[in-house]
Amino acid sequence: MILVTAMQLSKCRRCIEIHLSVSRLTNSVFLSFLFTDWICNFTIKMSKVYKKTSGNGHICLYLAKRDFVDHVDHVEVVEGVIKVDPSGLEGRKVFVYLACAFRYGSEDLDVMGLSFRRDIWIQRVQVYPPVEGNTAKTPMLEFLMKKVGEQGYPFTFQMPTDLPCSVSLQPGPNDSGKACGVDFEIKGYLANVAFNADEVIEKKDTARLMIRKIQFAPASNKAGPKADIAKQFMMTDKPLNVEASLEKEIYYHGDPITVKVKVNNETSKVVKKIKISVEQLTNVALYSSDHYSKTVCCEEHGDTVNANSTLDKSYQITPLLASSTEKRGLSVDGRLKDEDTHLASTTLSQGEKEMQGMIVSYKVRVTLVVSGGGLLGGLTGSDVTLDLPLVLMSPKPAEVKLE
Repeated sequence: MILVTAMQLSKCRRCIEIHLSVSRLTNSVFLSFLFTDWICNFTIKMSKVYKKTSGNGHICLYLAKRDFVDHVDHVEVVEGVIKVDPSGLEGRKVFVYLACAFRYGSEDLDVMGLSFRRDIWIQRVQVYPPVEGNTAKTPMLEFLMKKVGEQGYPFTFQMPTDLPCSVSLQPGPNDSGKACGVDFEIKGYLANVAFNADEVIEKKDTARLMIRKIQFAPASNKAGPKADIAKQFMMTDKPLNVEASLEKEIYYHGDPITVKVKVNNETSKVVKKIKISVEQLTNVALYSSDHYSKTVCCEEHGDTVNANSTLDKSYQITPLLASSTEKRGLSVDGRLKDEDTHLASTTLSQGEKEMQGMIVSYKVRVTLVVSGGGLLGGLTGSDVTLDLPLVLMSPKPAEVKLE
């Protein structure tokens, strides 16, 4: 056995011992990598902690992460710890709630007791004095408890699968304040009971942290959708046949979308140009269901298809938020503070329960602009339109498996 000198690969003192075993009988070389400090790497990855202290300093929220993944059939458990200073409670208890809410107006408009915010879902737990059997121990909670110390009290929340993801509406250039949309908030507070409409809870007795509920694209990607139409015009015996398809079902944000278009023009009309666009559809389901449609991007191509001729061509289009920053009301993924974001991802659901909040979907629209021929001219011409469903999402980040 020959032992090659260890190499330093990272700041966390990771070492890789390369064992080179040479067999005289088979003349084969076996190369094995032994990661000696994966535990160190795991600890560093988990060392980032988010915290928020109340104005009076008596409670402090701790979270190890702020993004929680919705896997469609289940949502990651929200785990955290709150640090409590009993000396300043004055007989009150400590509660924590997780709320999913839809804000449909600026915070500046919350005056005279009118709130432009509706809670879609809310859950409260008492953390101090602790309730027996309130929280099970997990590696995440043990890590946070070790970080906080003896004054730490754990809490967990399990979100249902029918809640929307974190989505906000892009404000206009002159808009100010918090954007409208769906957000998730964890709030620790001092009170006599968990909820009492008559009890006034002062801001200095609260600590808040915003979190996000997000979805990633499934690992498997199926074949893309296909649609066709046969358009019959006045004064023509045969139709204009159009077929459009996508290469795959799911596209990632920033990736070009390839649209294949086939045209068989058996009419006397002329296809003057072809438009390819991506439309964003947002369904706001609260008291009633409102639908909004926004064109994210649109490209025109000067390809013509004369009478009794065909076309078979692929086009590419890339929907980007960067090219739509001035479009007010466009749905974007929820953000924390002023970090960069992108177009809202397609909302995935099991379809068993009616989801409230904001549900986002996309479609690729193929439009053929047809000119009329003959004596009637433009009176007999019209556009031919095909829609293809599009799933636009972010890929799931690579996971580090510890074995």
